[in-house]
Amino acid sequence: MKRLIECVPNFSEGRDAKKVDAIVAAMSSVPGVYVLDREMDADHNRSVVTLAGEPDAVAEAALRGTGKAMELIDLTKHTGRIRGWARQTWCRSSPSTA
Repeated sequence: MKRLIECVPNFSEGRDAKKVDAIVAAMSSVPGVYVLDREMDADHNRSVVTLAGEPDAVAEAALRGTGKAMELIDLTKHTGRIRGWARQTWCRSSPSTA
């Protein structure tokens, strides 16, 4: 039985669709990774991407997305409504079986 995980990284960019597209493209370029959803929030200037796949592939995709975000996002110029967890990028994984 294959193991599947879900990863939901948040990125501090919710206004520039080209940057978010590049981040998603970097993650979706990993074979075996599926982008289930992506959402941009201009008010908070955050994006959320939902990935799923086998653990090693999802981990690689999350690293590629983080690397692309580091290239494209300048947090010294970031603005947006702040929540308690703002400016923190996290990845929550929940294992399941298929």
